[in-house]
Amino acid sequence: MSVLDKQGADQRHPQPSDKRPGVSPDADASDTADTADTADTKTTPERARSGRRGLPLALNAVSVALGIAIWWAAASAGFKLPTPPEVVSRAGTLISDGTLADDALASLTRVLIGFALGTAVAVPVGFLMGWYGILRGLIEPWIQFFRTIPPLAIIPLAVVAMGIDETPKIFVIFLAAFLACVISTFQGVVNVDRTLINAARVLGAGDATIFARVVVPASTPFILVGMRVGLGSAWATLVAAELIAAQEGLGYRMQNAQLYYDLPTIFVGLISIGILGLLMDRVLLLAERRLTRWQERR
Repeated sequence: MSVLDKQGADQRHPQPSDKRPGVSPDADASDTADTADTADTKTTPERARSGRRGLPLALNAVSVALGIAIWWAAASAGFKLPTPPEVVSRAGTLISDGTLADDALASLTRVLIGFALGTAVAVPVGFLMGWYGILRGLIEPWIQFFRTIPPLAIIPLAVVAMGIDETPKIFVIFLAAFLACVISTFQGVVNVDRTLINAARVLGAGDATIFARVVVPASTPFILVGMRVGLGSAWATLVAAELIAAQEGLGYRMQNAQLYYDLPTIFVGLISIGILGLLMDRVLLLAERRLTRWQERR
């Protein structure tokens, strides 16, 4: 290699230098300190997020304690309510003899079966209604018709048509969950941004690809909200459904306690239904957050 070539190579590939031009060693030390400070402050957002996560839990605990205090004060003021210790004592008795566990299991089984069947039917029906105009015209009038009829009003018909075993109980719960979820799924499909669909078509995607890669993800938040509403409707229908010749269940136990003015047992049933429904709702909420991470949240 000639000298000129070597100089040209040196110019093209300058050797690394320990010193930056125009920068003093003190500036280098300052930059190092700033980098260390930046590294120390990187954990600040994490601490802020941890604080934001802990605040709702603290508020929930305060809210529960305040609610119990108001309940206790109302019972002490002369309202016909059992005090919290009386309810706890009654719950202990029902737990010790296994009655509460059997009732909770029976009610939970009915709700899970009815809710699962209702959701499994509602999601594809909602997709079909939203995606195909012909099917929408055929199915939507019936959906809207049955939405105006409370599921509890179907109980006499269900008893006559299906007997008095578990089938009519599960059917009315299924109907309540189905009607809540199918409308939400349908709205999710029809509200998909047309720009996304048109962009997918421009890129050469077919109907099946658009449906799987655009419509389904965009509709997922609506579906999960509908499932949460349907779950609430299923639990709300449970008590009336268990009036159909039931021998166990939280609703049955509450109705039986009503005959003897057993308020602590009624409160135990109410609290049990509330706790089970809350836990199931939190499971759906966790699934919603994991499946819709792309959504902006407040």
